[in-house]
Amino acid sequence: MDATPLRLELDPDRGRRTGVPEIVYAPGKSAAQVAAAFSALLAAGVEPVLAARCTPDQVTAVLAVVPEAHVTGGLVAARSIAEGARRVAVVTAGTADQHVADEAAATLAAFGFGVDRIDDIGVAGVHRLLARADDLRAADALVVIAGMEGALPTAVAGLVDTPLVAVPTSTGYGSSFEGITALAAMTASCAPGVSVVGIDNGLGAACTIVRWLRPRGERPGA
Repeated sequence: MDATPLRLELDPDRGRRTGVPEIVYAPGKSAAQVAAAFSALLAAGVEPVLAARCTPDQVTAVLAVVPEAHVTGGLVAARSIAEGARRVAVVTAGTADQHVADEAAATLAAFGFGVDRIDDIGVAGVHRLLARADDLRAADALVVIAGMEGALPTAVAGLVDTPLVAVPTSTGYGSSFEGITALAAMTASCAPGVSVVGIDNGLGAACTIVRWLRPRGERPGA
């Protein structure tokens, strides 16, 4: 039976404390539990309200109680912050990385950042990367997403002075070890200043950008 929890121990003040409000992590929760947590955070005045890694059933349950919510893949967002002047480029090595890029882009948009997508510029065709160097420099920050050998963030960091978060993905052949190879390569980057989040963690990369770029005193949440 899909039962709601007896009590929701939510943290509606987290956004004021940390700059990033509580985000509902859907895996391991029932559809009713995700919907209940999502609507409770809305009722508490949190902004934005996000539920991540939702299944179709969980998405349906949230939309049943919050029909105005926006859905991007498995990410559900409501009460998004109005777009400001800061722009972030979400960069991918290949089409197989798009689901991670979608999560990062939707999270950034919910926090009020303008998002530019720069897709399919992996190092196997490095001329594609070089052709977009000016676009990369124009952004206030970058989220650079790659699987396989994970070389793209290092290549990007060697071209621009823009703050950069690298996201390894589980894309790749057997020796990529479902993202372990890319993760190790990114953390061992010879380009100084490359920050790295966990495998497939587009949301975590976006939240890193939120902490970097949001001026002190401007804290989302209740």
